Amino acid sequence: MKRVNRALCLLAAALVALMSSAAGAYGYGESDDMAPSPPPPGPSGGASGNALTASATTTGIKIRQVSGGGSGTSPKTLAPVDPNWEPPACWYEPVATPQQLKDAVDRLKKGGDLVPVTPSLSWGEQLMVDHYGKGKAEFDSGEGYENYNLGKDGYFWRGVINENRRNELDSMDCERTLFWQNANTLPDDEHAPTPDVLAAYAYDKINVPGTEVELKPAAKSTVNLPTWVWLDRATFQEVKVRAELPNAGVWAETTAKPVALHLNAGTEDAETYPASGDCAINDDGSIGTPYTKGDADKTPPCGIRYLRASGGEPFQLKASITWQISWEGSGGANGDLPDGTFETTQDMNVQEIQSINR
Repeated sequence: MKRVNRALCLLAAALVALMSSAAGAYGYGESDDMAPSPPPPGPSGGASGNALTASATTTGIKIRQVSGGGSGTSPKTLAPVDPNWEPPACWYEPVATPQQLKDAVDRLKKGGDLVPVTPSLSWGEQLMVDHYGKGKAEFDSGEGYENYNLGKDGYFWRGVINENRRNELDSMDCERTLFWQNANTLPDDEHAPTPDVLAAYAYDKINVPGTEVELKPAAKSTVNLPTWVWLDRATFQEVKVRAELPNAGVWAETTAKPVALHLNAGTEDAETYPASGDCAINDDGSIGTPYTKGDADKTPPCGIRYLRASGGEPFQLKASITWQISWEGSGGANGDLPDGTFETTQDMNVQEIQSINR
């Protein structure tokens, strides 16, 4: 078996870029630029023993926010409550039909500015022809292919790196050479794009409204008198994001549901209501109770009582929304993901006055 060197690895990266460029009509993005390891944005090539690897950060997964997110608000991403949870580092995707792969190799034969690879292009190109066109097992994939599998129903697949984890070692786990997969089937591989993988990928794409909580008094509170905190039910609704992988028949919808508001007064000289600082979601989807005239001396179901004045610097009131994450996907699959949080900070000026206007 011929030795695979860096020149051939770069060739594979260029081939992936060519196929990505040619696949626009099939739902794939623009071609990526090559760059050396650690994996940068765009395709990268490497060798593991005699196995050729080719991966890219341009994914074919389509993301759509189905519902929620608020109106007129600044969208924010969620931070997982579990600090050890991470989305998948890499997975496999369909990248080219037999005809697309043949066309890409034919372009490599002709050279030109689409293939700024290496002086040993002809040697690498011949390996590609032998492996995918002539059925010779040139790489450690266990098989070669006759005439690029023209006439068969399916796709050649490649490894894809999660763009948010491209500098991590795990991102290089999807190192299989471009391989064939029959239509409407998934690879028998731990890095196959199953619904749970798409659901976890969609987690990073959830945008929740960044609206501040409602306060009464709004910006200036009074020592020893409660500040009421609430959120309108129309502001924080479920957010649903759909991730779908074209030509693989796989999809998942990840839903974020607001379940609690946690208050941090920004000082130890304060009391929260309830004492834990955790304000639950009401049955109608709202949080807390809006302040009404005459409530000044009442204890709010969700709120804060400051015990001293803020002085020259306002206290930093932190309000953190907890979002419960669940998902469902193709084939009836479903499950849960770690809760997510989004935190806002608001200035609270507290004055030394023992009465307020009612």
